[in-house]
Amino acid sequence: MAETTAVAVPRKGRPLEAVLERVAARADATELADSIISTLRYEKAITKGSAEDPRNVYERLADYSDLGHPHRPEFTLLRDDRDGLPRRVVFDSVTVDTETGPIQLVGREEPFRSLRTHSFAFGFDSADLVLEEVVALRPEPLDTIADVNARIDPHDTDVRVVTGLGDTVYHTLMATPELLDSYRADGATREFVAEYEGELCISPRYERLVEAVLGTDAMQGIEFCYPDAGEEEEAGIAETGVGVYLTMTGGTARDHGLELGTQLFPSETVLMENVAESTDADEAVTALFGDVETELAVR
Repeated sequence: MAETTAVAVPRKGRPLEAVLERVAARADATELADSIISTLRYEKAITKGSAEDPRNVYERLADYSDLGHPHRPEFTLLRDDRDGLPRRVVFDSVTVDTETGPIQLVGREEPFRSLRTHSFAFGFDSADLVLEEVVALRPEPLDTIADVNARIDPHDTDVRVVTGLGDTVYHTLMATPELLDSYRADGATREFVAEYEGELCISPRYERLVEAVLGTDAMQGIEFCYPDAGEEEEAGIAETGVGVYLTMTGGTARDHGLELGTQLFPSETVLMENVAESTDADEAVTALFGDVETELAVR
């Protein structure tokens, strides 16, 4: 019997759904993937107050999980910091049979850091986290997933990006027409940022990411600021005049009178490999997720 390969995945959210959808397409596991996704979306609705369930969280957890069968999904409870919501149901694990061998998806709060500590050979997480933690800041911008590995110091980590799943939402420049007019700028572009001096509104904790994707040369004369507590990011950017935020359609940005500009970097779920931990037996993972939208060589 083929050895089971463990793969770290997020416990909830868009990156986990992207992984499950890829598994469904490649391993004839559509019903399983749909079951996990629908359960977590339902639990999210309960957490947000848009759905109610007469069962308490422990009763729901017992109904969802089947501890006696590894090919059925298991869930666990994650502490929620908001008042009145001390626990939330999240994904824990499931084993999926594939043509190249069984793969166990294991839920982790921070899959990227699990790989960095050598707990797994493979894992999925947002490319954003790689930029936030390990890419080197350079004068020139970083604008594609394919360039990420060249910015990782091999003395800092053994983790490399292998592939991207193409579930792309872009970190996008946006600005008010008034500010662009004052600089006589032809849109919210990298060239405009290079000329601009002043505040740039971003989400907290994205400082390093934005510096990486804009480049340190463009950051001269720019100071980061942040939306007020409870304020929409686009509203904060509109008050500041210019900023960077994730967007797919840009509808909310336009509602705040912002012009969408250059798409700086794709926020994409990526498969990562700890090259110090992977073996020939782990080829099942790369075979299952090969031929995807963004493919990189790590060896």
